Amino acid sequence: MAEENVLMQEKIRKLNDLKEKGINPYPHTYNQTHHAADILTKYDHLKNEEKTKNKVSVAGRIMTMRRMGKATFMHIQDQTGKIQLYLREDDIGKDCYKILKDLDIGDIIGAKGLVFKTMRGEISIYVKEYELLTKSIRPLPEKFHGLQDPEIRYRQRALDLTMNPEVREIFFKRSRVIILIRRFMEKQGFIEVEVPVLQTQYGGAKAKPFITHINAWDMDMYLSISPELYLKRLLVGGFERVYTICKNFRNEGVDRTHNPEFTMMEFYMAYADYNTMMQLTEELFEFICKEMHGKTKIDYMGNTLDFKKPWKKITMNESLKEYANIDVENLSDNELKKKIENLDIEIGGGFSRGKAIEALFEELVEEKIIQPTFIIDYPKESTPLTKVHRKNPELVERFEFFINGGEVGNAYSELNDPIMQRELLEKQAKELSEGAEAHPMDEDFVRSMEIGMPPAGGIGIGIDRLVMLMTGAHSLRDVILFPTMKPEKE
Repeated sequence: MAEENVLMQEKIRKLNDLKEKGINPYPHTYNQTHHAADILTKYDHLKNEEKTKNKVSVAGRIMTMRRMGKATFMHIQDQTGKIQLYLREDDIGKDCYKILKDLDIGDIIGAKGLVFKTMRGEISIYVKEYELLTKSIRPLPEKFHGLQDPEIRYRQRALDLTMNPEVREIFFKRSRVIILIRRFMEKQGFIEVEVPVLQTQYGGAKAKPFITHINAWDMDMYLSISPELYLKRLLVGGFERVYTICKNFRNEGVDRTHNPEFTMMEFYMAYADYNTMMQLTEELFEFICKEMHGKTKIDYMGNTLDFKKPWKKITMNESLKEYANIDVENLSDNELKKKIENLDIEIGGGFSRGKAIEALFEELVEEKIIQPTFIIDYPKESTPLTKVHRKNPELVERFEFFINGGEVGNAYSELNDPIMQRELLEKQAKELSEGAEAHPMDEDFVRSMEIGMPPAGGIGIGIDRLVMLMTGAHSLRDVILFPTMKPEKE
């Protein structure tokens, strides 16, 4: 820390020196006409020491600088990469060249000049004039060690992006994934909508909310845990295909695949069911993977994943038999209880057969599912928002899909019977009051349902988890620009 303070003091001294010379170290604007990557690509054909008459104007942060008497080489880094600048005293003038001694690694400059290739074969810019655009006063990390500590990287994302260009590339890819989602959804006839983040009643998932307060009404409100109930209101109102890409907030654990604030895409389609949702999910993921990688297979965390449709489809009961060698259909309630107790699994709200089966699946099966797989036909206790299975009243028409041992999305044949919906939400509200993780009662939502909602299918997909797969990232924090972090201690 003491060394950093000394370096900062020296930078501030140089800043003041520049001001005394009448130089504005923070000008308003600069005409940047070219980026590094474009120049490197366009002029790759040049022969060593070949010069062009093509003028360019670039801007970026100084990452390296070598002064050699009356000539200076430096690399600047812009959004697309690095490019070398060559500055000579004879070209830019003695006074301008002297000012270079007040520049440091980390400063941002603009430079105009001609493109050429050096004797060693590096595309560079023969600078005719330059301008200081930002004088930095905090030193960058030492270049040979860079910025590797994950804790510091996530807390100081601006520094992380500066020092680790590969991190910046992940977020370009994230942006592209979202662009591709929107392209796919538009092609399928869906319209994008917005729903409230600040809500008087939370719902749409079994999750603990963040509570805030609105002073105007002197009452508590909630940050959205799911957009589901609002999107269903739109189906009632006559929209037939809607989706949203939104932030959700769940006041729960933080780990490699969970962040309290995360991005989700949900879409709902009238006159469809969970079978339609499976088909659209396969098509969406295959489309994104082909566009991002040019193929349906990708390597991820030591596994080769194949997103080519059709994906494997298996019931929850069948998955327990296949992956855990447990035939739950032939176990009594007491036998299920024993298995739960032996595995030390807690079930909120008291024992039920369906809850026990779902808990066994989560404990014994989830992490074993590597290839994209639909787990279908959940116990009826799993959610109050789903239609009863058309062939088995003990099940609901719900699926989740799992990839590389983790859940990425959740879908239903949506319940649209308002009387049954009221009964199920009232039952959930009672469980919630007893301390279980459950859905609260939402009277306004039920009133909307009473107007009449068409049969529909709906799905929620974790955007951050999808981006992890498409970029090869191992943690949610690597694909969220500013992950939720505890405050730093002084």
